[in-house]
Amino acid sequence: MRIVKRAGAAHLKVMKKQPNPANELIPKSPTLERLQAAARNCKACDLWKNATQTVFGEGKATAKIMLIGEVPGNREDIEGKPFVGPAGKLLDAALAEAGIDPTEVYVTNAVKHFKWEPRGKRRIHQKPNAAEIAACRPWLDAEIAVVRPRIIVCLGATAAQALLGRDFRVTQHRGEFLKSSLSPVVMATVHPSSILRVPDEKMKEDEMGRFIADLKRIPKSF
Repeated sequence: MRIVKRAGAAHLKVMKKQPNPANELIPKSPTLERLQAAARNCKACDLWKNATQTVFGEGKATAKIMLIGEVPGNREDIEGKPFVGPAGKLLDAALAEAGIDPTEVYVTNAVKHFKWEPRGKRRIHQKPNAAEIAACRPWLDAEIAVVRPRIIVCLGATAAQALLGRDFRVTQHRGEFLKSSLSPVVMATVHPSSILRVPDEKMKEDEMGRFIADLKRIPKSF
Protein backbone atom coordinates (compact mmCIF):
# COMPACT_ATOMS: atom_id res chain seq x y z
CA MET A 1 0.00 0.00 0.00
CA ARG A 2 1.54 3.30 -1.12
CA ILE A 3 0.46 6.37 0.80
CA VAL A 4 0.42 9.64 -1.10
CA LYS A 5 1.99 12.35 1.01
CA ARG A 6 1.52 15.80 -0.43
CA ALA A 7 3.44 18.85 0.76
CA GLY A 8 1.42 21.60 2.35
CA ALA A 9 -1.66 19.39 2.71
CA ALA A 10 -3.29 21.63 5.30
CA HIS A 11 -6.67 20.22 4.33
CA LEU A 12 -5.72 16.91 5.94
CA LYS A 13 -5.63 18.37 9.42
CA VAL A 14 -8.48 17.63 11.81
CA MET A 15 -10.87 20.56 11.96
CA LYS A 16 -10.61 22.53 15.19
CA LYS A 17 -13.67 22.16 17.34
CA GLN A 18 -15.82 25.29 17.54
CA PRO A 19 -18.40 25.99 20.26
CA ASN A 20 -21.14 23.55 19.42
CA PRO A 21 -24.19 22.30 21.37
CA ALA A 22 -23.42 18.75 20.26
CA ASN A 23 -20.17 18.80 22.22
CA GLU A 24 -22.15 19.05 25.45
CA LEU A 25 -23.99 15.82 24.62
CA ILE A 26 -20.89 13.69 24.03
CA PRO A 27 -20.56 11.22 26.95
CA LYS A 28 -17.44 11.52 29.09
CA SER A 29 -16.65 7.84 28.59
CA PRO A 30 -18.06 7.30 25.11
CA THR A 31 -18.96 3.97 23.59
CA LEU A 32 -20.89 3.53 20.37
CA GLU A 33 -24.00 2.62 22.35
CA ARG A 34 -23.71 5.70 24.58
CA LEU A 35 -23.04 7.96 21.62
CA GLN A 36 -26.02 6.61 19.72
CA ALA A 37 -28.29 7.17 22.72
CA ALA A 38 -27.00 10.70 23.27
CA ALA A 39 -27.29 11.62 19.58
CA ARG A 40 -31.05 10.98 19.68
CA ASN A 41 -31.38 14.26 21.57
CA CYS A 42 -29.15 16.36 19.30
CA LYS A 43 -30.59 19.68 18.13
CA ALA A 44 -27.32 21.33 17.15
CA CYS A 45 -28.84 22.30 13.80
CA ASP A 46 -32.42 22.57 12.54
CA LEU A 47 -32.46 19.33 10.54
CA TRP A 48 -33.95 17.40 13.47
CA LYS A 49 -37.20 19.32 13.07
CA ASN A 50 -38.17 17.62 9.80
CA ALA A 51 -36.42 14.29 10.35
CA THR A 52 -38.08 11.20 11.77
CA GLN A 53 -35.07 10.37 13.94
CA THR A 54 -31.32 10.59 14.30
CA VAL A 55 -29.56 8.07 12.07
CA PHE A 56 -26.33 7.16 13.83
CA GLY A 57 -23.55 4.97 12.48
CA GLU A 58 -23.64 1.21 12.67
CA GLY A 59 -21.09 -1.56 12.88
CA LYS A 60 -18.49 -3.09 15.13
CA ALA A 61 -16.46 -0.93 17.49
CA THR A 62 -13.46 -3.00 16.38
CA ALA A 63 -14.00 -2.38 12.66
CA LYS A 64 -10.78 -1.56 10.82
CA ILE A 65 -12.62 0.08 7.93
CA MET A 66 -14.95 3.06 8.36
CA LEU A 67 -17.10 4.21 5.45
CA ILE A 68 -18.45 7.75 5.71
CA GLY A 69 -21.24 9.02 3.50
CA GLU A 70 -23.09 12.29 3.28
CA VAL A 71 -26.51 12.26 4.94
CA PRO A 72 -29.22 9.67 5.59
CA GLY A 73 -31.80 9.12 2.86
CA ASN A 74 -35.54 8.55 3.03
CA ARG A 75 -35.32 4.85 3.89
CA GLU A 76 -32.56 5.47 6.44
CA ASP A 77 -34.67 8.15 8.11
CA ILE A 78 -37.60 5.73 8.40
CA GLU A 79 -35.60 2.74 9.66
CA GLY A 80 -33.06 4.66 11.74
CA LYS A 81 -30.09 2.84 10.20
CA PRO A 82 -27.46 4.06 7.71
CA PHE A 83 -27.16 2.71 4.17
CA VAL A 84 -30.28 0.56 4.12
CA GLY A 85 -31.81 2.16 1.01
CA PRO A 86 -30.94 1.65 -2.68
CA ALA A 87 -27.46 3.20 -2.28
CA GLY A 88 -26.79 0.92 0.69
CA LYS A 89 -27.75 -2.16 -1.28
CA LEU A 90 -25.41 -1.10 -4.08
CA LEU A 91 -22.65 -0.49 -1.52
CA ASP A 92 -23.12 -3.96 -0.02
CA ALA A 93 -22.91 -5.51 -3.49
CA ALA A 94 -19.75 -3.55 -4.30
CA LEU A 95 -18.12 -4.52 -0.99
CA ALA A 96 -18.91 -8.17 -1.64
CA GLU A 97 -17.40 -7.94 -5.13
CA ALA A 98 -14.31 -6.33 -3.59
CA GLY A 99 -13.95 -9.20 -1.12
CA ILE A 100 -14.95 -7.12 1.92
CA ASP A 101 -17.51 -8.45 4.37
CA PRO A 102 -20.09 -5.66 4.88
CA THR A 103 -20.58 -6.81 8.49
CA GLU A 104 -16.91 -6.11 9.20
CA VAL A 105 -17.05 -2.38 8.39
CA TYR A 106 -18.46 0.59 10.27
CA VAL A 107 -20.76 2.81 8.21
CA THR A 108 -21.92 6.30 9.08
CA ASN A 109 -22.64 9.72 7.60
CA ALA A 110 -21.16 13.17 8.03
CA VAL A 111 -24.66 14.39 8.96
CA LYS A 112 -27.03 12.30 11.09
CA HIS A 113 -30.43 13.76 10.15
CA PHE A 114 -32.22 13.43 6.80
CA LYS A 115 -32.33 16.71 4.86
CA TRP A 116 -35.10 16.83 2.31
CA GLU A 117 -37.66 18.90 0.44
CA PRO A 118 -41.18 17.80 -0.53
CA ARG A 119 -41.91 17.00 -4.15
CA GLY A 120 -45.47 15.80 -4.42
CA LYS A 121 -45.75 12.88 -2.01
CA ARG A 122 -42.02 12.20 -2.14
CA ARG A 123 -39.24 13.46 0.13
CA ILE A 124 -36.28 14.44 -2.02
CA HIS A 125 -32.76 14.38 -0.58
CA GLN A 126 -30.98 17.71 -0.21
CA LYS A 127 -27.26 18.29 0.23
CA PRO A 128 -26.34 19.51 3.72
CA ASN A 129 -24.66 22.89 3.98
CA ALA A 130 -21.42 23.76 5.75
CA ALA A 131 -23.14 24.85 8.97
CA GLU A 132 -25.09 21.58 9.21
CA ILE A 133 -21.96 19.53 8.56
CA ALA A 134 -20.06 21.50 11.22
CA ALA A 135 -22.92 21.09 13.72
CA CYS A 136 -22.72 17.31 13.34
CA ARG A 137 -18.93 17.07 13.34
CA PRO A 138 -18.57 16.25 17.08
CA TRP A 139 -20.52 13.02 16.54
CA LEU A 140 -18.32 11.98 13.64
CA ASP A 141 -15.16 12.82 15.59
CA ALA A 142 -16.46 10.75 18.51
CA GLU A 143 -17.23 7.78 16.27
CA ILE A 144 -13.72 7.90 14.80
CA ALA A 145 -12.20 8.16 18.31
CA VAL A 146 -14.12 5.11 19.58
CA VAL A 147 -13.72 2.87 16.52
CA ARG A 148 -10.15 3.96 15.72
CA PRO A 149 -10.34 2.61 12.15
CA ARG A 150 -7.18 1.77 10.24
CA ILE A 151 -8.65 3.25 7.08
CA ILE A 152 -11.42 5.77 6.49
CA VAL A 153 -13.15 5.76 3.12
CA CYS A 154 -15.00 8.97 2.29
CA LEU A 155 -17.95 8.27 0.00
CA GLY A 156 -18.57 11.34 -2.11
CA ALA A 157 -17.54 14.98 -2.08
CA THR A 158 -19.51 16.02 1.01
CA ALA A 159 -17.83 13.47 3.28
CA ALA A 160 -14.41 14.05 1.71
CA GLN A 161 -14.59 17.82 2.08
CA ALA A 162 -15.98 17.54 5.61
CA LEU A 163 -12.89 15.58 6.66
CA LEU A 164 -10.22 16.78 4.25
CA GLY A 165 -11.16 20.40 3.63
CA ARG A 166 -13.32 22.33 1.22
CA ASP A 167 -10.62 22.41 -1.46
CA PHE A 168 -10.43 18.63 -1.69
CA ARG A 169 -11.64 17.21 -5.01
CA VAL A 170 -12.62 13.55 -5.29
CA THR A 171 -12.21 13.78 -9.07
CA GLN A 172 -8.52 14.66 -8.62
CA HIS A 173 -7.60 12.29 -5.79
CA ARG A 174 -10.05 9.41 -6.11
CA GLY A 175 -8.63 6.13 -4.84
CA GLU A 176 -5.43 7.67 -3.47
CA PHE A 177 -4.18 6.69 -0.01
CA LEU A 178 -3.78 9.91 1.95
CA LYS A 179 -1.84 10.37 5.14
CA SER A 180 -4.04 11.89 7.83
CA SER A 181 -4.29 12.41 11.57
CA LEU A 182 -7.83 11.01 11.39
CA SER A 183 -6.62 7.46 10.81
CA PRO A 184 -3.46 5.86 9.40
CA VAL A 185 -4.97 6.04 5.91
CA VAL A 186 -7.82 8.00 4.34
CA MET A 187 -9.21 7.37 0.87
CA ALA A 188 -11.98 9.07 -1.08
CA THR A 189 -14.22 7.68 -3.80
CA VAL A 190 -17.70 8.37 -5.15
CA HIS A 191 -20.92 7.94 -3.21
CA PRO A 192 -22.87 4.87 -4.38
CA SER A 193 -25.94 7.06 -4.96
CA SER A 194 -24.08 8.80 -7.79
CA ILE A 195 -23.87 5.45 -9.61
CA LEU A 196 -27.61 4.96 -9.24
CA ARG A 197 -28.20 8.31 -10.95
CA VAL A 198 -26.25 7.37 -14.10
CA PRO A 199 -28.95 7.10 -16.82
CA ASP A 200 -27.05 4.96 -19.32
CA GLU A 201 -26.81 1.28 -18.34
CA LYS A 202 -23.39 0.78 -19.93
CA MET A 203 -22.01 3.86 -18.17
CA LYS A 204 -23.59 2.71 -14.91
CA GLU A 205 -21.88 -0.66 -15.28
CA ASP A 206 -18.56 1.07 -15.94
CA GLU A 207 -18.97 3.32 -12.90
CA MET A 208 -19.82 0.33 -10.74
CA GLY A 209 -16.63 -1.34 -11.96
CA ARG A 210 -14.56 1.72 -11.04
CA PHE A 211 -16.19 1.86 -7.62
CA ILE A 212 -15.44 -1.81 -6.97
CA ALA A 213 -11.86 -1.25 -8.14
CA ASP A 214 -11.49 1.57 -5.59
CA LEU A 215 -12.76 -0.70 -2.80
CA LYS A 216 -10.44 -3.51 -3.90
CA ARG A 217 -7.52 -1.22 -3.13
CA ILE A 218 -8.36 -1.40 0.56
CA PRO A 219 -5.84 -3.78 2.19
CA LYS A 220 -7.35 -7.05 3.39
CA SER A 221 -5.08 -7.00 6.43
CA PHE A 222 -3.59 -4.16 8.48
